[in-house]
Amino acid sequence: MNSSVDRVYLARHGQTALNAEGRLRGLSDPPLNAVGAAEAERLGAVLAAKHPTRILSSPLQRAVATAAAIARAAGITATADERINDRDYGPWTGAVKADVIAEFDSVDAAPGVETLDALSARVCAAFTEIVETPGSGPLVLVSHDAVNRALIAVLDARLTEVGQRTACWNQLSRVGGVWRVDLYDQKPG
Repeated sequence: MNSSVDRVYLARHGQTALNAEGRLRGLSDPPLNAVGAAEAERLGAVLAAKHPTRILSSPLQRAVATAAAIARAAGITATADERINDRDYGPWTGAVKADVIAEFDSVDAAPGVETLDALSARVCAAFTEIVETPGSGPLVLVSHDAVNRALIAVLDARLTEVGQRTACWNQLSRVGGVWRVDLYDQKPG
């Protein structure tokens, strides 16, 4: 890998009404609620102190608004990138997650949901392309819990069940050409 990017801060968007209700968001596009907007501002202050040079977000408004808060705090712009969009929950989008689990034993077993293999392949391909794009300095990616968990699990097979609270951040570093997970599910003070 020839990119000079060796540090990525992988963030999750702030809270939405659907998060608060325990519903699967997927490709639906709810805005941040008041809690989520405040979370995004706090996350922005924390990640701005990491001096990012680029910020990319999922195109869904909850991620875009979170990225915008980080960008304002860092004094740079954010760009939406379709490649880091949320998992497609198909017909279960908007359903209560606990109800889907009760019916199918897991969200992954529900028919019509983007498979974990497909999600992981998509996210890994996107991550590789993004970090190989010429650029310097730390990069911030603002995405979704399913996307973040998939990438973290691929980078470190011991971390298959990590939490991803709203507006959390994860630190990924490239050392000796290999990406590792330094920190995960960090929440601003």
